[in-house]
Amino acid sequence: MSQVEAFPPIAENDARLLVLGSAPGIASLQADFYYAHPRNAFWPIMMELTGELIAAQSQPALNRARRQLLINNQVALWDVLASCQRPGSLDSAIVRGSEQVNDFGGFLLAHRSIEAIACNGQAAFKLFKSRVLGEIQFAKDLIVLPSTSPANARMTLAQKTDHWRRALSPWLPG
Repeated sequence: MSQVEAFPPIAENDARLLVLGSAPGIASLQADFYYAHPRNAFWPIMMELTGELIAAQSQPALNRARRQLLINNQVALWDVLASCQRPGSLDSAIVRGSEQVNDFGGFLLAHRSIEAIACNGQAAFKLFKSRVLGEIQFAKDLIVLPSTSPANARMTLAQKTDHWRRALSPWLPG
């Protein structure tokens, strides 16, 4: 059983959109950065939606470029869970009762420009709804997006991108 610890949020004070995952997977933990699995669609979708391309490069440089893409577009990124126990990377394998949520009350106080929270997949949404929403006051848009995980194979990259584009267009360029 692996103890999973979340990354700090990527967020500047002017962020308008907060995208939430559930907890980092094995590839992300190994790369020490969000959505590092090569088949996860998060970064290809974000590049498509923002019009910013990131070239292949060393892992530290790639992480810096990805962080800057989000900052340039007023997007914050975090996970619902600060920690949990989970064998492997599947959200369905999170050990119930082991979940510790991040401090969303403090985060939203420090980032008052957040206008919407977008959950990357049903697992992130269910965790946020059950573990966070009752504890904080959030009267802004809450969006559920199709998961970018390679485990979500029922949708193609183009379908995921189209759904994300439609849902996030008020908060992203173009």
